[in-house]
Amino acid sequence: MSEESAMQKRREEESVIKEALSWVITIALAVVAALFIKNYVIINANIPSGSMENTIMTGDRLFGNRLAYSRKTPERGDIIIFKFPDNEEENYVKRVIGLPGETVEIIDAQIYINGSKTPLEEDYLKEAWTVATGPYYFEVPEDSYLVLGDNRNNSWDARYWDNTYVTSEKILGKAVFRYYPIGEAGSLY
Repeated sequence: MSEESAMQKRREEESVIKEALSWVITIALAVVAALFIKNYVIINANIPSGSMENTIMTGDRLFGNRLAYSRKTPERGDIIIFKFPDNEEENYVKRVIGLPGETVEIIDAQIYINGSKTPLEEDYLKEAWTVATGPYYFEVPEDSYLVLGDNRNNSWDARYWDNTYVTSEKILGKAVFRYYPIGEAGSLY
């Protein structure tokens, strides 16, 4: 074999190695990017129950924004994904009702914030609220939130939990987009 053909063969081998290495690097970067997005940008949630009907239905799948509360705090009415206070191995999805430091009273299926005479307007409720309608009185601790389901007649929420409040550190993200079923895909706000 001539020196020229040996160099040609070496260049071809180097070219194959470079091509394979470029594929390995591309795939590795894609995996790292996907893991970063999954762990720090979005959260995926599957809805197993009807506690948020009709806003979110049983079997729906959602994306939540993990960065939504990096510069601001949850607002009343936000739908959040969080670690269930009574069993942190489970993730729950509920609506924020009470903010840190507030008092929340539930009397005859009406919610009153900080002693207001006017009840909270809740046009998102599935139906007339007839189960566990009060009286309840909550003093939301600082750095915590009171959350309830939109389907109050069939929602395992703060009214029943042993650990009533969701601390801000247990909030995983703000539910923002339903992606399944495809025909119902769209923003939750």
